[in-house]
Amino acid sequence: MPIVMRLDVMLARRKRKSKDLARAVGITEANLSLLKSGKVQGVRFATLEAICRELDCQPGDLLEYLPDGEDALRRAG
Repeated sequence: MPIVMRLDVMLARRKRKSKDLARAVGITEANLSLLKSGKVQGVRFATLEAICRELDCQPGDLLEYLPDGEDALRRAG
């Protein structure tokens, strides 16, 4: 999928734990884990807004568009 979730990177930059963010945002740790891994087909704007508020970031800090195959190249490199 050409949209890649960079939530794990932002959590590390902000020195926040997943479980603390999940609690603050009002979602389960399991759902946050699915978001972090990119194994979801969508995310509610309300959830995205809450994550951005808690991490003091923009949606573009969390989501990245990589054209066909570029993500595989980045992971390998």
